Amino acid sequence: MAAARAHQADGTAGPGGEEAPRPFRQAVAALAGVRPRPEIRLGPLPPPRRLAPFAHAVEASVEAEGEELADGRFVLLHDPAGQDAWRGSFRVVTLARAQLEPEMAADPLLPEVTWSWLTGALVARSAGYAAEGGTVTRADSHSFGELADRAVRSELEIRASWTPRDGLGEAAAGHLAAWCDLLCQCAGLPPEEGGGAAVVPLPQRRGPQPL
Repeated sequence: MAAARAHQADGTAGPGGEEAPRPFRQAVAALAGVRPRPEIRLGPLPPPRRLAPFAHAVEASVEAEGEELADGRFVLLHDPAGQDAWRGSFRVVTLARAQLEPEMAADPLLPEVTWSWLTGALVARSAGYAAEGGTVTRADSHSFGELADRAVRSELEIRASWTPRDGLGEAAAGHLAAWCDLLCQCAGLPPEEGGGAAVVPLPQRRGPQPL
């Protein structure tokens, strides 16, 4: 019974307790093996149950010098019968958020550049994808009254989903690694030497900057 509950918690069992198909179990194992850069903390997240028969989710945060710079969640869905909208039997659904400096938030190229960070990271990690879609949102929070002395806070949010190409299995690791690269870009961290994607930079990014 305990083992069944554990499987259901990580998405490797269906709602009726049936074992997930082998490709999904292999993909979940590959996700568990991802070791991101030190600034990223990955942890388990209860998966959604209404989007697909099988699902697995993780949450992540990016921290540097004691400050959280970005966070989000990564969800892997699997429907053995496939779904027309997915154009496949797997689907990745993600959310990434980060605080921005006002100057960066005002940049008119922010949405296009941010989306290019995601697609560029997927290509750099050899994570084939199709049927991609999503939104890039920027929002300002202004404080008034007794909170009027607080600075304007700007936030970037990227919601994206895509269908992995050519099956998944161990290749799932590349999709999670690419999403972690996106989080680091949103947080303003410099790329790791010899890793990640070449990206289009924006000025005034929050967080540690390259020397």
